[in-house]
Amino acid sequence: MEKLIERILEELDENPKRQGLAHTPARVAQTFRFLTRGYQENIEEILNGALFEVSYDEMVIIKDIEVYSLCEHHLLPFFGKCHVGYVPSNKIIGLSKIPRLVDMFARRLQVQERLTQQIADTIQEQINPQGVGVIIEAQHLCMMMRGVEKQNTQMITSTMLGKFRQDQRSRMEFLDLVRAGS
Repeated sequence: MEKLIERILEELDENPKRQGLAHTPARVAQTFRFLTRGYQENIEEILNGALFEVSYDEMVIIKDIEVYSLCEHHLLPFFGKCHVGYVPSNKIIGLSKIPRLVDMFARRLQVQERLTQQIADTIQEQINPQGVGVIIEAQHLCMMMRGVEKQNTQMITSTMLGKFRQDQRSRMEFLDLVRAGS
């Protein structure tokens, strides 16, 4: 990867050997490996058995999970917050595991729509809750720094499954609780 970064610098009419750039190819390669580490992670290792049987059927919400990802179209960052809610059937997920799932999918080349869907689908597959809701609010540098250059634009995506899709009261409760305190 370092040779490719060096070549990019040359294509930009830069000298990759000059003092300020001499170590840039190695730093950029290391950065891209870090920012895409989600490809080396898997759901079973992330969850690590932290699925617990409980008799609880009220809404569980983890909100304001920080999200950092790379737009697959421009390789520029997008960042924001993710809110995840579910109504258990008979299992819950350990609290720290949901932000880890979010990070696993976010640390891949992404589009926000697919990221939102992957998080919801994974929770649905792992614990089969009565419903799952995922909302991501993010700003995209590909839209802020280039193209239309709109600094205050935010993209919001949602995926609602089961009870959150079928039952208006559950959906509204989730949305109200996500908005509370924001």
